[in-house]
Amino acid sequence: MGHSMGGGGTLEAADDRPSLRAAIPLAPWNLDYDWADVRVPTMIMAADNDFIAPAGSMAESYFTGLTAAPEKAYLELRNAGHLTFNSPNTTIAKYAIAWMKRFVDDDARYERFLCPAPRPDAGIAKYTGTCPTG
Repeated sequence: MGHSMGGGGTLEAADDRPSLRAAIPLAPWNLDYDWADVRVPTMIMAADNDFIAPAGSMAESYFTGLTAAPEKAYLELRNAGHLTFNSPNTTIAKYAIAWMKRFVDDDARYERFLCPAPRPDAGIAKYTGTCPTG
C-alpha cells in the first residue's frame, strides 16, 4: 500500500513479487503503464479531482492494464484530490480494510463489502472490479 509515487512503487512491488497477497496503490503515479504481469489481487484507488496523478490517465489506465491479476478493483473517490489520501477517510478505510482482510487474511466474510460492486454515492464517483469468490 502506498500513495502517489509510493502507489507506483506498490504496483512495481506487485509486479516484481507475485507472492504478495494484496496490493493497494493510492493515487498511483508511475511512468510505466505496463502492468500485464501483475498476479497479485490489486485495488487501485484514485481521486476524481487529482491534478498530480490524474485518475483517467494514470490510475484507471493502470487498472485496465492489470490483465493477469486474479482479482482487481478500481475505486475513484468523489470530490477528492491527490492529498485526500493523507487524511482520515471512511471510504478509503472501509474498502482498504475489506480488500486486505479478504486477500491477506483470506477472510471471505469481507466479500460483502466488495460484491456486489459498491454503487456511486457521496464518497464514490466510480467503482469497478472483479468479484472474489470465497
